[in-house]
Amino acid sequence: MARKVFEHHEAVSAVVPEAGRYRAAIAVKALQGGGAPRFHKVLEGQSFATAHEADGAAAEVLSTLAHVDEEGEPVFTPI
Repeated sequence: MARKVFEHHEAVSAVVPEAGRYRAAIAVKALQGGGAPRFHKVLEGQSFATAHEADGAAAEVLSTLAHVDEEGEPVFTPI
């Protein structure tokens, strides 16, 4: 699991099970006030055989995360 911390949020690489496979995701959580993280699936159209592979792919995507906006939505650096 990879992690990035911003002023008001933290983001971590995550995995979402889907139809016997795994999707890469980024989980975003506010640093203040608690609450559950929000999962944002990434790499549309791609799934992975193992959770480990999906988390590795999510970590790569997390490296392009520029910031998290006020509503908790991830904003990525254009490639």
